[in-house]
Amino acid sequence: MKEEFKRLKRELVQKGSIIDYYQDTVLVPNGNIVKWDFIGHKGAAAVIPVREDGKILMVRQFRNALDRETLEVPAGGLNGADEPTRIAAGRELEEETGYKSNDIEFLITIRTTVAFCNEKIDIYVAKNLIPSSQHLDEDEFINVEAYSVEELMEMIYNTTIQDSKTICAIMTYAHKYLRK
Repeated sequence: MKEEFKRLKRELVQKGSIIDYYQDTVLVPNGNIVKWDFIGHKGAAAVIPVREDGKILMVRQFRNALDRETLEVPAGGLNGADEPTRIAAGRELEEETGYKSNDIEFLITIRTTVAFCNEKIDIYVAKNLIPSSQHLDEDEFINVEAYSVEELMEMIYNTTIQDSKTICAIMTYAHKYLRK
């Protein structure tokens, strides 16, 4: 027998600049009515910028939620739910690293927190990087650093890198492009 869930109501609790917080009322298969939190997110794109020498450009920035700096692949939210993620990836590449590319290839899609959020991030690989200039938002303070895939893998394994999109991006990139 197929279990059925039916959303009876979705109420906006708080509208934010990045996310919207809702409370859903759901009828579950045993007949109970439950309240579930839901975070609505417009989506994002991330990019792995690969230099000619094979090193990957990473961004180091302060993350308020963790109260510390993190090392991540460049990424950012979509300007609207209908913005193509490839366009967003190219924009974030230039804004955050100061490089452009006409060679951007799709790598993988991830869903970051499926228990309560619909955030989807499409991850791309950018090669043949062209120097440009950073265009940081007024609240962004980013340092660009270059690492080998081996160095990044070690930082993942020793938990220096804990950001899920970055882990997925680096591990998938290594598997797809570097395995023998």
